[in-house]
Amino acid sequence: MNTLSTDHTIEPTLVTAAEHALEELHRREPVFHRPEFGTTRADFERMTDEAFWEIGASGRRYSREYVLDILEERGRNPIEDEWEVRDFDCAEIAADNYLVTYTLRQEERLTRRASIWRRTAAGWKIVFHQGTVVADSDPAPASSV
Repeated sequence: MNTLSTDHTIEPTLVTAAEHALEELHRREPVFHRPEFGTTRADFERMTDEAFWEIGASGRRYSREYVLDILEERGRNPIEDEWEVRDFDCAEIAADNYLVTYTLRQEERLTRRASIWRRTAAGWKIVFHQGTVVADSDPAPASSV
């Protein structure tokens, strides 16, 4: 029989070792929803690495070009969204490369987000982004891990 020990939690203890990057990247997330960093296709092209790709909350994979097309369309028909970001963490995973993770609430939808950002001479570039829908807030049984 699989049982969870009561001395362990499901959630990891995250330690931010990249305080200098944390503040800069916190201002940029949720990515593509911060007008102060740009609203045009050219802005988003500058913000994304050539190799950028995304896994959406649906589980589908999206190319940089597809995401840029969607962002360009969104710019023509903007809608105001209410976003709540919490549990923000940032870790340097290689020289000048940072993994950012956070929880995002948009109305009733709760997702976990992860982005990989690279600091370049031209500024911050996002390399990868993923959103995963949180099905419920109850801990998963050990058999589903």
